[in-house]
Amino acid sequence: MTNTRRIAFAYFFVLTIVAGLNYIPGLTDADGLAFGIFALDIFDDALHLASALWALAAALISHRAARLYMLIFGALYLADGAMGLAVGSGYLDMGIFTNGVLELPFGFKILANLPHIGLGGIALAVGLFLDRDER
Repeated sequence: MTNTRRIAFAYFFVLTIVAGLNYIPGLTDADGLAFGIFALDIFDDALHLASALWALAAALISHRAARLYMLIFGALYLADGAMGLAVGSGYLDMGIFTNGVLELPFGFKILANLPHIGLGGIALAVGLFLDRDER
């Protein structure tokens, strides 16, 4: 088992937890914000769960599948986080189409988009630089 496959398993666990955040008592406030920051809805939960299942499938299939997952997932999530940081809305949840450009405080944009930037950036780096020669 390569490190890339192990990391894909880790992404499965992390994304599964993220998909369940709205359903853990005490983690959302009265406005439905997880940790008082993220407004996750059923579409976001489904997207995170689909990403988690994709990570699991890739990790189980092969190193090549896990690396491809890291590259594609990483690029998509990193770009979504960067877009959210720039304009306040991302594209993976269709927010740019439903909410348009949002004038939000920059500090809030950082907090709201850091998970996608972090997860996407790490995944992309793993796909590009880790275990390229292992099979």
